[in-house]
Amino acid sequence: MLPVLLLAAVGSATLVTSQARDLGFLLGAIPPLAVLSYGPLTTGLLGLGVVVVLNVPATHLNRPGDTDLLTIVFVAALSVFVSYVRSHRDAQLDTERAIGEAVQRAVLPPLPERVGRVGCAAFYRAAQDGTLVGGDFFDVRQGPYGVRAVMGDVQGHGLAAVATVVSLLGAFREAALDQPDLESVAARLDRRLTVDSADVRHAELFATALLLEFATGSAAVRVVACGHPAPVLLHAEQTREVAVAPGPPLGIGLLDADRPKEITVPLGPGDRLFLASDGVWEARDASGTFYPLPERLAALAGSPSAELPGAVWADLLRQRYEVRDDATILVLDPEVPTAPEASGAAGVPRAPESRDG
Repeated sequence: MLPVLLLAAVGSATLVTSQARDLGFLLGAIPPLAVLSYGPLTTGLLGLGVVVVLNVPATHLNRPGDTDLLTIVFVAALSVFVSYVRSHRDAQLDTERAIGEAVQRAVLPPLPERVGRVGCAAFYRAAQDGTLVGGDFFDVRQGPYGVRAVMGDVQGHGLAAVATVVSLLGAFREAALDQPDLESVAARLDRRLTVDSADVRHAELFATALLLEFATGSAAVRVVACGHPAPVLLHAEQTREVAVAPGPPLGIGLLDADRPKEITVPLGPGDRLFLASDGVWEARDASGTFYPLPERLAALAGSPSAELPGAVWADLLRQRYEVRDDATILVLDPEVPTAPEASGAAGVPRAPESRDG
């Protein structure tokens, strides 16, 4: 818009008074400025407009020498060429960006509003600008053992972590279908990381993960934590962190020696589970104080499940907490059976059991 305004302003001023002819030098800047905003056609028209204004007697600018006029024409022609090259390159970049976004969305496709009997709502923001996927990952899948969910955080963030995210999500989606318990699912993810890093020299590939299972016909959720922050249970306007049995992160070679323990948490009508990555839990204000997530969740518990992730993120920004890592939020809102077949007690580790699918 600036080139058009500049051409109109200089042309109008020179029409009004001959004293404004000293502003004529500004016309030479119009074609190069047009390159920044317009395509070759508009740039050419603006260049032609500059030549016309220079040669209209009423503008008092009709005294340019042949050399000056040729210089303006050359600059205008060169600007048209540069604008063509820029427009062509912008089109290529737009295509590449669209392909990149499609690939990244294929890695973490939007969650459906409901998977089986579990309502789902998620929020994701990568720490690296210009990317849609970073080092966090999540998924919710229905299979023969009920609805299973995962949230995890791989070492690093940005595009460098995407390959690990893809590998872990693929392993989870397979394991969710054929592994009888969450400990076995965690073992499959751990083995995937171990295999991926086997041929990499000095590899320090690891990830944290939180696995949940809503078994068919059960009024409880089973949880396995592998170095990841525990979920928060929302009951009405009350919140509490689930007392998980912490296990080691995936990929560091300790899972076989110290297998994570599955716990069972009974659920009541209206109970929701709130999962968040380190980026949310470790957000800090100017004084270095961590974001008080459970307390703020209690204040925001009146938000519908679909709006709760966005409400928490808006609360973080409103209170000026700094988020230095990928930020991921997942809210799971299960329908509790009216005649549940719950097993186990809240916060009590459950030994692996075989369940027919």
